[in-house]
Amino acid sequence: MFSWVEDGDLIYLKIDIFGQYAARAYFTTRIGGVSSGAYASLNMGLHVGDKKEDVLQNRKKIAASLGIDPGSFVAAEQVHGAETYVVTGQEEGAGALDYHDSIPGVDALITATAGLPLISFYADCVPLFFLDPVKRVVALAHAGWRGTVKKIARQTVLQMRESFSSEPADILVALGPSISRDFYEVNERVIVEFKGVFPGYKEFIVYRGKESYLLDLWQANMMVLEEAGIARDNILPANLCTYREDRYFYSYRREMGKTGRMASIIFLDQ
Repeated sequence: MFSWVEDGDLIYLKIDIFGQYAARAYFTTRIGGVSSGAYASLNMGLHVGDKKEDVLQNRKKIAASLGIDPGSFVAAEQVHGAETYVVTGQEEGAGALDYHDSIPGVDALITATAGLPLISFYADCVPLFFLDPVKRVVALAHAGWRGTVKKIARQTVLQMRESFSSEPADILVALGPSISRDFYEVNERVIVEFKGVFPGYKEFIVYRGKESYLLDLWQANMMVLEEAGIARDNILPANLCTYREDRYFYSYRREMGKTGRMASIIFLDQ
C-alpha cells in the first residue's frame, strides 16, 4: 500500500494503489530538507516557528521531486475541526507560500480538478487520504483526537457524495503515519468526549489506571469510515507510528510541542 521513495537525499512515502487510478498520493518524512535545530530537516509547516525561507525551500525540493509547481499547493488552516472545503482552480496556491493565505477554518480539502495538489501537515495526528476512482475525486483530512471525535472522516465522505455524487462503496481511504495507541496517552476528559459519540469506544481505548488511557486513533477513524459506508477492504492503514519512528517522522508528543511537520500531498493526474 505505502512504499518508500528515495530521491537524492529525500525520503518519502507514496500510496501505490492510488497510482493505479491516475492519482498520486505522498507523505513526507523529516529527511532531506534544509531546516535546522528542532525542525531538522524537511519541515513542511509554515506555522511552527521555523524560518519561512527554509520551509519554502523544503516545499520546493519535494515539489521538484514530484514534478509539480510548489506555488500551486492548496492548504487548509487546520483548526482541529470537521469542516470541509471543495477546492477548484480558483484556490490554486492558497497557503502555498504563506500560512495566512490558507483556506480558513477547515481541516479537509476535496477536489476534482486534475493537476491541483492538495497538501496538509502533521506531527502525530492522523492523515486521511481519499480517492474516488470512479468520479475522479481526491481529498485530504486532518484527524487529531478532536477531529476524530467530530468524525471528520465521515464529513469528508458526505461532502464527496454531496458535491460529486461519490458512492462510499467506491472510495479508497488510506491512513498515513501517525501516533499509535502504544504511545498516545490521554486523560479522562478526552475519553469522555469519545464516550459521547462512539457507542463502541471500548474497542479503541485501554485503561491504564489513575484516569490515564491509551487511545487508538487508527481504530477510531476506521470505525468512522466504516460507519460512513467505506468497505473495510478499502481502508488502507500505513501502520507507521510517528512517535516510535523518530528517524523518519516528527512527533509533537515526543518533542513536547517544538518540532516540524510532515506533509500529505494528493492530486489527480492531468
